Amino acid sequence: MHSIAVIPGDGTGPEVVVEGLKVLAAAAQKYGFTYETEHFDWGGDRYLSTGEILPEDAADTLRKFDAIYLGAIGHPDVAPGILEKGILLRLRFELDQYINLRPVKLYPGVDCPLKDKGPEDVDFVVVRENTEDFYVGSGGVMKKGTPDEVAIQTGLTTRTGVERCLRYAFELCRRRDRTNTLTLVHKTNVLTYGGDLWWRAFNEIGQADYPDIKRDYAHVDAATMWFVKNPEWFDTIVTSNLFGDIITDLGAMIQGGMGIAAGGNINPGGVSMFEPIGGSAPKYTGKGVINPLAGICALGMMLDTLGEQSAADGIEKAVMQVTGTKLKSLGAARMGFSTSEVGDLVVEALAQQA
Repeated sequence: MHSIAVIPGDGTGPEVVVEGLKVLAAAAQKYGFTYETEHFDWGGDRYLSTGEILPEDAADTLRKFDAIYLGAIGHPDVAPGILEKGILLRLRFELDQYINLRPVKLYPGVDCPLKDKGPEDVDFVVVRENTEDFYVGSGGVMKKGTPDEVAIQTGLTTRTGVERCLRYAFELCRRRDRTNTLTLVHKTNVLTYGGDLWWRAFNEIGQADYPDIKRDYAHVDAATMWFVKNPEWFDTIVTSNLFGDIITDLGAMIQGGMGIAAGGNINPGGVSMFEPIGGSAPKYTGKGVINPLAGICALGMMLDTLGEQSAADGIEKAVMQVTGTKLKSLGAARMGFSTSEVGDLVVEALAQQA
């Protein structure tokens, strides 16, 4: 029995989550596993009505579950950063979800903005360190609002944080068994302290424990060029928190857009959280036009982490069948089907699999 915490979120988040749970029910029936869910109303509406972003014991409550399924966070009546920092970052840090996992895979039928590139060219995964770097909030400000204002933001890098992220990436690269190449993306020519730590740990760990994995390196600015020019060069990428945040949005675009991009916040020894990486798109709320596939793909990632590999594979195949044969576009209001109908199409494709 898998116990799953569900946080529907804001805007169109609940609409996407409903479709994901519809697919979860179908997968459980087809592949013979059981689960239970509990919903939490944490998000913008709760904050506006109570002034509370999360209960003090939120992390302790969530630790009792096997996984967390999250809808998009972001409310038009709440200033940017309040919910993102108060919910997303807080849960990532308090639950020690030190890996942000972002598959970048172009599915059949999905338009790629890159000329002459198809599904055989775009199939890599980014492993982003998720609890250190500039996101720890270390720093301060002096003489704010004056001509002499000084702002300091410090990126924190620890050997423990780097090493556990690298080992996860090496293991994932080995498990993918694609080209067996792990690429470190950083900026070692300028960030000579944190970058040097990443570089040394990358090579020391790789040489000692993963001699079967080829090690490659790209400066982050060069990586953005190669993502566009030669995405087929990449298999598994490992990077720091800030750089990972940037390049995974570029990755989402080359796989077709936010309508298909899913991510996981992973604690390999604890509870992990899975979500579509796009925003809450409040202007589409209640219109039934938002694409739920990113949320459904996030659900597949969750099942993979829970050990339901066959169900995860089946969901991905069902999504690929839908993108390859049904949808006109991944964009909201341009799919040719409603949000609910897209969920039904995935369920139907899942049921038809042998």
